[in-house]
Parts: sequence; C-alpha cells; structure tokens
Amino acid sequence: MSLRNILIEESKAPEGWRQRVEVVERKGLGHPDYICDSIMDRVSVALCAEYLEKFGAILHHNIDKGLLVAGEVEGQFGGGQVKRPMRLIFGDRATFEAGGVEIEVEKIAIKSAKAWLAENLRFVEPESLGYQVELKKGSAELTDLFSRGQKILGANDTSAAVGYAPMSPTERLVLECEQYLNSEKFKKEYPESGEDIKLMGLRQNTKLHLTVALGLVDRFVDSEAAYFRQKAEILEQIKEFTKTYAEAESSKTKFEWPLNPTVSLNTLDLHGRGMDGIYTTVTGTSAEDADCGQVGRGNRVNGIIPLNRPVSSEAAAGKNPVSHIGKIYNVLSHRIAAQIYREIPEVEEVYVWLLSEIGTPIDMPQIATAQLLMKKGAIKEVEAEASELIEKELENIEAFCMELAAGKIPIC
Repeated sequence: MSLRNILIEESKAPEGWRQRVEVVERKGLGHPDYICDSIMDRVSVALCAEYLEKFGAILHHNIDKGLLVAGEVEGQFGGGQVKRPMRLIFGDRATFEAGGVEIEVEKIAIKSAKAWLAENLRFVEPESLGYQVELKKGSAELTDLFSRGQKILGANDTSAAVGYAPMSPTERLVLECEQYLNSEKFKKEYPESGEDIKLMGLRQNTKLHLTVALGLVDRFVDSEAAYFRQKAEILEQIKEFTKTYAEAESSKTKFEWPLNPTVSLNTLDLHGRGMDGIYTTVTGTSAEDADCGQVGRGNRVNGIIPLNRPVSSEAAAGKNPVSHIGKIYNVLSHRIAAQIYREIPEVEEVYVWLLSEIGTPIDMPQIATAQLLMKKGAIKEVEAEASELIEKELENIEAFCMELAAGKIPIC
C-alpha cells in the first residue's frame, strides 16, 4: 500500500477549448526572455555533467537568475551595425569546490552561453557579447542537502506546481506556428525573418486571430518598399499555415473549429516613416537595443503562456534537477497529466498539482492531486488507475531527474 498522499477528484469546469475566450502567448527562439531561459538551463546541464564526471553526483546549484541587458544598434537598409553589445548576466548559486577539487564555474557558464548563441541565432556573434558571471556559493543548509547521503534528495523548498493535458487546438497552433517560422526550412526560404518572434492567439467563440511580431533582418532589406513587400510575403505564409492547420484540426475534432483564422503582422508599422516606421533588426533579436530579457518571464514548461490555465509561479529554467521543486514538479506535473490523458480514454482533460515540503524527499510530495474532467463514465471507475499512474511516476523520479539533468526535456 502506498504511503504517498494521492487524491483524485472530478472537475466540473469546461474544457479549455469550450471556454468562450482563449488567450495564448508564445515567445519564440530569439525573444530575449527565451534566450535567458535557454542559456541558463544550458549552464545547469553543463554543470550537472561536470559534477557527475568529477564527483559522481550532481552538486548544489541554481542558475535561475539571469538578465540579458539590451545593447545598442544603428539599423539601416542593407545592413546596420552594433554600436554597443548586449550583456548577459548570470546570477544565483553554484558549487565551486568539493573535496579539494575546484570547478571552473565561470568558464562553464560563458562557454555554454556562447555555444547556445552560435547554435540558435544566425546573426549574433557570441564573442561580441559582454558576459558577467555573478554566481556565488550556496547557503550552508541548502548545500548540505546534497551531502546527506540520500538517494532521493529532499526538496529545497515548500512549493507547488501544476500541469495539464491536453493542450487545446489554440495552444497547439500558437506553439507550432512559431516553431514553423523558426524552422530551418522557413529560414532558408525567408532568411530575412529574424528569430525574435512573438505570437499572441485570441480565440473568441469560433473566431481566431493571431497577432505576430517578427523583425526582418535589415541586411536583407534594401528599402522601405522592399520591407513591406517581404512582410506581405511572410504574412501570406503565416496565413497559409494557419488555414492548413485549422482545416486539419476541424477534420479530426468533434467541435466547431475556426476554419478561417485571421492574422496580423507587425502592426506598429507605418508607411512613409523609413527605418523609424518598420520593424527591423541587425541581429535578429530585439535584445540588440529594444528589450532586455529575464529568466522566468517567458514560456511555461509546455512552451506557451496559457493565460486561461492555472500555472506555476516558479521558473524552471536553470534550477538544479535533483532537489529544486520549481523545476522538477513544474515539468513532472505536465508529464503526469499527459500520461493520465493518454492512458485513460474516459478522461477528457486533466490537471495535476504537486506540493512539496522542504526537506522531505522529492518523491514524497505533501499531496499529489489530479482533477479529471470525464468524457464518459464515473470517476470512481478510473480513480485507482489514475492513482497508480501518479504513483509510478513518483517511484521513477530519480530517472526523470536525470533526464532533466541531461537536458533531454525542453523547459521553454
């Protein structure tokens, strides 16, 4: 018999897609907040690998306070220039030494950042950025969590997280559209499209509108007229993508799905203003001069900002994967919800909450609860199965944490 506190209850709330209004946001690959989340998590993954190699265990660290300070550029048709580079600040805590062996934390942080930038942002020169590493040693008590000889570490905080499944069609559209616009294929066809893409989806009953911000890289734009021509071509591609998506969604679902989504692109633009009236970038990201970035202000761990859903308050990016609940339970709650939805066909929608207690092993939450919206049948008929699925995921939490440590699970 399980000692875990697992509770299954029935939800009477309408499914996400049944609500009259849905608002969903996605900050794309080159958005300053996305850059911060991704890089800080890359640093955590690199530190995990270093700790495992040197000590056979992951040591205390949390690289979850990061800031990308905007630089300054001079944009111009045919290609502008960077006047003052962006600065990336790494913050919070890490283990610098154990058993007389030192870890080059600063070197690892900067190397990880440069690698991510080189892999993902075509027009950003990693060597040109300023890097400021403000990582310090952890507090004695939190660091001691890693020295107590426990196979499953205690939670570093009393904190809660929530996940859900499935994503609604609107949520999937917003996510998949950004991924399409930042795909290798699209960049090859439209190299002028920058990586900094932000989408906001609004579904009101059966009307769906997508607002897109996408800066054009100015080296590919030789005039204002060329900009508006290129913008129109990209807009048509987005419209075609959303139309195809809507038709496919309508054919496989039981509810009325908007067949003709509308799209707007770069709505601040104004003809006749030259460079001042159009959205261009030198490097493909607004962090070059318009917008700073910060860890935790971007997408939730399922890749979107779902404003109609309950969400966890903590950022997952950069937190250590073996004791920090803000990362572990954030991701695990979504995984458990998806598992319940897949395995129990009677369930229409599911929310999962996990609550920790500081110092208690992470596989023993104060409570693990699932709210099930039933498609058919009574909740009593599936309660045991849902509990078993939660139990199984918590029993396997050590393997799950190692997936996080290896960077195998996306967090933004």
